Amino acid sequence: RNGKILAKSAPVDTVTINPTNIKYSNKKSVEPEKIATALAEIFELEYETVLEKVNSNNSVETIAKKVELDKIEKLKNYLSENKITSGVNIDEDSKRYYPFNNLASSLIGFCGDDNEGLEGLEAKWNDVLAGTPGKIITSKNSAGQEIPDSNQTYIATENGSDLVLTIDATIQSIAEKYLKQAVIDNSCKRGGNVIVMNPNNGEILAMATYPDYDLNTPFEPYLEEDKANWEGLPSSEKTIFIQNLWKNRAVTDGYEPGSTFKILTAAIALEEQLTDTSIANDFVCTGSYKVADRTINCWKRSSHGTQTLTNALANSCNPAFIQLGQRIGVAKFYKYLDAFGLFDKTGADISGEVSGLFHNQSKVGQVELATMSFGQRFTITPLQLITAVSSTVNGGTLVKPKIVKQIVNNDIDYTTSIETTEVRKVVSEQTSQKIRSMMKSVVANGTGSSAQIEGYSIGGKSGTSEPPVGNKEAGYVASFIAITPCENPQLIVLVTLYAPEGQLHQGGQVAGPV
Repeated sequence: RNGKILAKSAPVDTVTINPTNIKYSNKKSVEPEKIATALAEIFELEYETVLEKVNSNNSVETIAKKVELDKIEKLKNYLSENKITSGVNIDEDSKRYYPFNNLASSLIGFCGDDNEGLEGLEAKWNDVLAGTPGKIITSKNSAGQEIPDSNQTYIATENGSDLVLTIDATIQSIAEKYLKQAVIDNSCKRGGNVIVMNPNNGEILAMATYPDYDLNTPFEPYLEEDKANWEGLPSSEKTIFIQNLWKNRAVTDGYEPGSTFKILTAAIALEEQLTDTSIANDFVCTGSYKVADRTINCWKRSSHGTQTLTNALANSCNPAFIQLGQRIGVAKFYKYLDAFGLFDKTGADISGEVSGLFHNQSKVGQVELATMSFGQRFTITPLQLITAVSSTVNGGTLVKPKIVKQIVNNDIDYTTSIETTEVRKVVSEQTSQKIRSMMKSVVANGTGSSAQIEGYSIGGKSGTSEPPVGNKEAGYVASFIAITPCENPQLIVLVTLYAPEGQLHQGGQVAGPV
């Protein structure tokens, strides 16, 4: 968004040889060992491999692709000094570069040797970035020979366009720095991610995933500890490891959001006028709550006693939100899940996005409704959650998240701006104001106190979700969602840490400080 180049194409060269035609200016053939030695040294290749190509019977052999200028200059000097005039070819090519190496790697993605996008935005927006090659259309007879004087049509090459992202490189680097620190400090077995967004227009200012990788060498591990074990891994394990590194988990992996979801449950109840923020003795917590044939515990076994909705959100009290879910009922709950966009992809034009996974509405009983009310036993993506919560704090409108701000075509001096898309009104401004106020109270007086920063008006909500049933190995997910300033939010931030195995695993204690 500020003009910093995150990915660009630069001219390079590809070097090939015609093995039987490598000759001096006097037409004598060059000794295979001599040219193989020179090529291996210049391009840092295995001598035996190069010699095999020099001795090949093929008409063309590729020596090196995407070669930078300094090595091409060395080759040209060698050929000139040794008077080698044929059989070694230097052809113009281009190479994709990523000046900031691993910055926003899981979001940006990368290109293959043919400059086609393989992952991330490079793949999703490949058609816009790549342009169209030129061509000539002509007529041929049945023998494949061109028909003289037939009409020819020339279609000119069209260069690709530039993408201006909503990403702010400075905010992205800050998010990545503290995410990495949190993953390491809390021994998060499955890493984590951070999204920073403007809740009013959906512009994503940062989308960070850790561990990450170097976009310039995407098929190799980036971290030193991974490099140490790399050579000993079977190829199948290498493939799985690398493909996991490429994932943008903010959009590709669903998770149980836990208590951050209570913001949405509270918004539904307020909008339906089933409660208000400050009704005394509105909810009762005895430390557990019986639903059908089972007892569901509160994190505070000694109980929270009687509470208002503001107290219940600040205390992150599960029994209170079970009671709230019962008031809402399955039909209304699902109506709002749909309105918040949780059954669909957000449509942010980011590669690999998936949608939420919920119980079939007809099969939701008392227990399912109870666990859903406090954010468990269904999955959504971090981007779905931050988008839904944005609608409860921005005045009530669901806004489509946006990653591309402009498409710029310099050939015709034309810029297309990607407009903000308001999907639908979900809750009223009055409900939105109450949610903002309660989120401020969570940070000022409740389980989100670790997110306080002196001089800033911050609201938030922590989340700690248990491992899915039957998959204890997945571990806890600790998260925190925050807004600032509470009176008129300009930023919303979601931190998600997967499987913290340090001394703590609660969202307020682990993700809140981030």
